[in-house]
Amino acid sequence: MHKFWNWIRDSDEGERTLYLNGPIAEETWWGDEVTPKLFKDDLLSGSGPITVWLNSPGGDVFAAAQIYNMLMDYPGPVTVKIDGLAASAASVIAMAGSTVLMSPVSMLMCHNPMTLAFGDTVEMERAIAMLSEVKESIINAYQLKTGLTRAKISHLMDAETWFNAKKAVELGFADGILFTPDHSAPESEGLLFSRMSVTNSLLSKLPRQPPGPNPKESPISSTPIESLEQRLFLIQP
Repeated sequence: MHKFWNWIRDSDEGERTLYLNGPIAEETWWGDEVTPKLFKDDLLSGSGPITVWLNSPGGDVFAAAQIYNMLMDYPGPVTVKIDGLAASAASVIAMAGSTVLMSPVSMLMCHNPMTLAFGDTVEMERAIAMLSEVKESIINAYQLKTGLTRAKISHLMDAETWFNAKKAVELGFADGILFTPDHSAPESEGLLFSRMSVTNSLLSKLPRQPPGPNPKESPISSTPIESLEQRLFLIQP
């Protein structure tokens, strides 16, 4: 069975290192219901401090919730080290660390939960209600770690926000930065990138009223605003 985690037992002191790489539980929810159990069995097969190296774009939010709960309930210290990316559901797992450290070149991202749904208006309303509850559960994990208000966290999720290590430390999502003296953050201002803010900023710079006919105008200035907005959304990843 292919697992999305790998344990390495450190030397004599009983410390263990866990590597979580790739999408979270990508195989699990296609019929292999025992994978969360196997993860728990691996986790509890030893004792003492553990270090979790995390690099993941996210994945199944419920599988991530299970891993989060297992790590939170683990009796020993848990240190999470983000060496690449902790995005989406993976950022929830990161919040289980007693200590969370980020590489100076790593990123953390939070956004609203997403799903696929089909059916009539009743089914769509059920999907919306479910996503709202899932979002509240994710906010619980972020708030427990950061101490931020639920409104602030909700706004960060709405905007699909990306943090570099410095900004993650500033907001409480991380406790320190790897490879720096005492894991301290540098004095420079951290980066917080919001896809929604960038989109709105670009849209605000577009003319809201199409200019009148003028043969000397450039092709762009005479393009209707609706067409420009459609082009903008098409180039978003």
